[in-house]
Amino acid sequence: MQDDKPLPEPLYTAEQSQELDRTAIEEYGIPGITLMQRAGQAAFTLLREVWPDEEEITVLSGTGNNGGDGFAIASLARQHQLSVRVLLVGATGKIAGDARKAYDAALLDGVTVEAFKGSETLGSGVIVDALLGTGLAGDVRSDHQQAIDLINNSKLPVLAIDIPSGLCSDTGRVLGRAVKAEHTVTFIGLKQGLLTARGPAYCGHVHFAGLQVPDPIYQRVPSHCLRYDLASLGCVMPVRPRDAHKGMYGHVLVVGGDEGMPGAVAMACEAAVRIGAGLVSVATRPEHISALVSRRPEVMVHGVRSGQELEPLLERPSVIVIGPGLGRSAWSEQLLQKVVQTQCPLVVDADALNILCEGRVIPKPGRDNWVLTPHPGEAARLLDTSTEDIQADRFKAVKKIQRQYGGVAVLKGAGSLIAADNVLHLCHLGNPGMASGGMGDVLSGVIGGLLAQGLTPAMAARAGVALHARAADLVAATEGECGLLATDLIMCMKHLVNGKVN
Repeated sequence: MQDDKPLPEPLYTAEQSQELDRTAIEEYGIPGITLMQRAGQAAFTLLREVWPDEEEITVLSGTGNNGGDGFAIASLARQHQLSVRVLLVGATGKIAGDARKAYDAALLDGVTVEAFKGSETLGSGVIVDALLGTGLAGDVRSDHQQAIDLINNSKLPVLAIDIPSGLCSDTGRVLGRAVKAEHTVTFIGLKQGLLTARGPAYCGHVHFAGLQVPDPIYQRVPSHCLRYDLASLGCVMPVRPRDAHKGMYGHVLVVGGDEGMPGAVAMACEAAVRIGAGLVSVATRPEHISALVSRRPEVMVHGVRSGQELEPLLERPSVIVIGPGLGRSAWSEQLLQKVVQTQCPLVVDADALNILCEGRVIPKPGRDNWVLTPHPGEAARLLDTSTEDIQADRFKAVKKIQRQYGGVAVLKGAGSLIAADNVLHLCHLGNPGMASGGMGDVLSGVIGGLLAQGLTPAMAARAGVALHARAADLVAATEGECGLLATDLIMCMKHLVNGKVN
């Protein structure tokens, strides 16, 4: 099992994953114990690749099929003359079906299975988390909580089987307690909760093993969410003809920059320029003109004191980005009110979203040709709920935003989600260094610049998110995550869109 294999694109819920399993077993005649043995082999192979020098393995198993995978791993460890210890959470009598077959096989291989008491200590080696699988519906019970605490407090490396115990496979929400793993190997169907919300923080590196399930099975169980990255998007921008001119690549107008916030529009307009927009202009407070021109002289800067002064500037652009540094003043509201009256494609971010959701300036907001880019807090305001509710089910939230407001919705965060035309896409690129000011301003400029060059709103959103996140990963790989600035990404994105880096 090689880590350099790309993860599959289709993402599945727990129910869909169970249907994949059922189809493989009942309709394609693959015995459940065979799938369990293949899962054990894939996990054990990965364990030896990642930790080749570790000779001691502790498996914490439950009584269900996830525990059965753990018994299969223990058998292989024993066959390879490794020191293996299995701690069973739950009564032996509850082990049934294929898990029972794997348990009996482990005993025949000489594996010792001990009842988990809660007073154990874990001294060294690798921990295999095979406690709870995708079927977990409610919060983790007390006995499993103790086992999870034992794992997390041990400070030992952890391999999670299928999903870290306690993590919701549908949403990435922690169900009371969850195992924090260095590596997670998941089987047959890639679970959508592994890659968003709390999933990335608890899963570590995610690996996939298809267990030799035939491809037609996947056609029987369609996925409603697709993972993607830059490679799956292909060439974002075509090669420019030799007789190209700036009029061919659109005109982006960035509107924002209330008092004290010129930096936000400066970052957005520079991102739009660097991503290839033909022309970029800014409408902002008059006092910001000199600062913006000195930072980026290629950008046309207009000072506007009111919505009325903005109106003539709305005739020329092919795309408008509104929100970076917009603020919440009367000036801000006037500008937004004028912008939404145009037929121009829009990218709506930051305070433009906050004004929008109030329903006062724009009584019935909604259109097909805009891209909304909220972070979880802004998404909560758009849906009149809490940030916690948004993060509890990001998939549901982004779909609801898209249905309610139209166009394309981008829910930013770990595992950014893009909803358009009843299709969900998840970008699992990016890193914690992106938790810094200005990242959203740069993203809005990138999406606006891509829109100006002819990409559809859905494609501009997907490509913009992926370019932004991939650039952050490349910069962090060389310079580190701490202290990563939004402007550090801009030149890297230019190189990415030109094919200079991968």
